[in-house]
Amino acid sequence: MELWEADDARRRYMARFSRRDTAPELALRRELHRRGRRFFVDRRVSEGCRVRPDLVFPRARIAVFVDGCFWHYCEEHANLPKANAELWRQKLLANRRRDAANSAVLRSEGWRVVRVWEHGDPREAADSIEFELARWRSIVGR
Repeated sequence: MELWEADDARRRYMARFSRRDTAPELALRRELHRRGRRFFVDRRVSEGCRVRPDLVFPRARIAVFVDGCFWHYCEEHANLPKANAELWRQKLLANRRRDAANSAVLRSEGWRVVRVWEHGDPREAADSIEFELARWRSIVGR
């Protein structure tokens, strides 16, 4: 893979986009709050990898990621840029490989990893998180 190096103009442009508090993440957070759930946001949970899950339920050891269709290369919705298409394809595939590796590290440390796509229904995403929380409650007897 080629070295990925952005020029100053591209770096400034990309810096305008936040890596947290995206609209899909906020919608999921609102739905979980509506259901009475409390959680941490953008919190580092592992010494083994630098990843920071979008939502963290530390007692239940559940890490939730809301993956964007472009950056995480959703097979349904991702559209590669026309310029440097192969470079972008390789970069986005590397993002998916990194996501899988980070999920594996978290699972090996005892975390349950929930990944939802930004295009998904927030209620369905909240249902999958509720399912994991219910599994945790049944194990610890709460």
